Amino acid sequence: MNVPSTSPRPLPTGSVIDRLEVSADAPTGVRFVGSSVVPAEGPAYVSWREIHDDARAVGATLQAMGLVPGDHVAILGPTSRALMTIIRGCWMSGMASMVLPLPMRMASLDAFVEGTRARIRHGDAKLVLIDDQLAAFYETAPGDPPTMSMNAVLPGPGRPSGDRLEIPPHDPERLVILQYTSGSTSEPKGVMIPDRVLTANVDASCAAAELDTAEVMVSWLPLYHDMGLVGFLSIPMLNGVELVQAGPQDFMAHPGHWMQWISDWKGTATAGPNFAWVLATRALKRMTDIDLSTLTLALSGAEPVDPNAVEAFVSAAAPFGFSAGSIFPAFGMAEVAIGGAFPPRHRGLRCDDVDRVVMERERVARPVDSGSTDPEVAVRRLPLLGKAVPGLEMRVVDPETRVDLPERQVGELLLRGTSVTPGYYKRPEATRAMFHEGWLCTGDLAYLLDGELVICGRIKDVIIVGGRNVFPEDIERAVGSLDGVRAGNVIAFGVDGYKGKETVVVVAEVKTDDPDSVRQAIHHAALEVSGLPPRDVMLVRPGTLPKTSSGKLQRAKCRESYLADELDLVG
Repeated sequence: MNVPSTSPRPLPTGSVIDRLEVSADAPTGVRFVGSSVVPAEGPAYVSWREIHDDARAVGATLQAMGLVPGDHVAILGPTSRALMTIIRGCWMSGMASMVLPLPMRMASLDAFVEGTRARIRHGDAKLVLIDDQLAAFYETAPGDPPTMSMNAVLPGPGRPSGDRLEIPPHDPERLVILQYTSGSTSEPKGVMIPDRVLTANVDASCAAAELDTAEVMVSWLPLYHDMGLVGFLSIPMLNGVELVQAGPQDFMAHPGHWMQWISDWKGTATAGPNFAWVLATRALKRMTDIDLSTLTLALSGAEPVDPNAVEAFVSAAAPFGFSAGSIFPAFGMAEVAIGGAFPPRHRGLRCDDVDRVVMERERVARPVDSGSTDPEVAVRRLPLLGKAVPGLEMRVVDPETRVDLPERQVGELLLRGTSVTPGYYKRPEATRAMFHEGWLCTGDLAYLLDGELVICGRIKDVIIVGGRNVFPEDIERAVGSLDGVRAGNVIAFGVDGYKGKETVVVVAEVKTDDPDSVRQAIHHAALEVSGLPPRDVMLVRPGTLPKTSSGKLQRAKCRESYLADELDLVG
């Protein structure tokens, strides 16, 4: 068994290439777990040195094909040693990696092909590398760049060795990652992550989370998503940190394996979106003989953090040695590479309990007693997400006037600093719209409390009902806890109703033999939250709600399907 050193080494500094060269000498590596990523032949544990030497050969092969520093390489493949090696090879040769989302649902294969082609073309990929397992899902068309198997650039007979690699001169503005946001396929937006932004955010995230080289990071997150690619591959790869890596399909098939991997390999840090912690909680109730005492950073991010879900996980994990202080609710986004605001490590979950109706009517976070029994007070619990990571500044402003707001007043979150992207690739109008006087406009509604960030929702998703700014997350969580409803698979949105006034529609995936009673329960729950009865409650089949490649619910697309009468209804 390979056991990482227990004493931390200094974190590498300098450019991405400098850090990769230094980290290759660390006495650590990657342990592949889960049936989807364990090699059919060869070791399940690979040192960073082995990956680095292979990556140098990949870089040399790309250069021999005529690619040069600054070129973009699109990669379509599942989580694997090969994918990690090719990403590292791109970076070593001064090329930007474009890791493409995988086909999540076979029913939308045409949309997958269309979206993949749009990203490849818009991103000016000079080469497309596809895993052999996925070759049948994508065929080249006139105007596409050359496409070949990922195996064609990995070390092999007749290909250049790593000592043929020509290291390019350092350029802090050269792109390392072109990270596409999951939105409309007609206008993909590629977040530009140059060398200086990636290294700044890696350093900032490590400092804010107190990460060091003695960590054991455990991940199943997809490498086409920023939390997986930056948070749980770039950080360990650039720093030579021990990594336990599974594939997302391994987690989705058996959520309890996530906890087992942490136990088996003494994981200290891991991460997942809110729904993943819900699935882990259910799995823990059926598990025995695992040890979670080594896990001291359990990050919840990528989607809104539900305090009830967090507390349920803490309760389920406590018998296995997990400390409540290890919960780490955080804020991040692709436009800052990954880390935006982090709380102190070991603090655990802290919430601000506010009057929900006052917030909806006046956009003020008025504190209330969480134990209040006053029937006139509706309490909304909102997690404190910590302060901006080093190198970043936060402001909350009026969305229309851009005037700074005092603490506890809800407005738009703006960010500025070393980790902020220079913009969207070849989208000058979208880039201009994203910035205001040098500040990144996030589109998130938030407020500050003692300098800490509290996120309330997305500006574009707010539903205005009877003069109240209703947050769809509140309805979705209330409905998601009902029997017969699939938790994390509920979407609420607004539509024009009588005399142009906005009303609420709720769409929920259900598994039930009594749809009428579930529909009635959803109606009542939505009424309690929004103050008005929903216009429609639509029950749909499991697996049919629209989601992004990273699993986020797509409210706008669901609204379009509702208006077009295209929902896959139950019964």
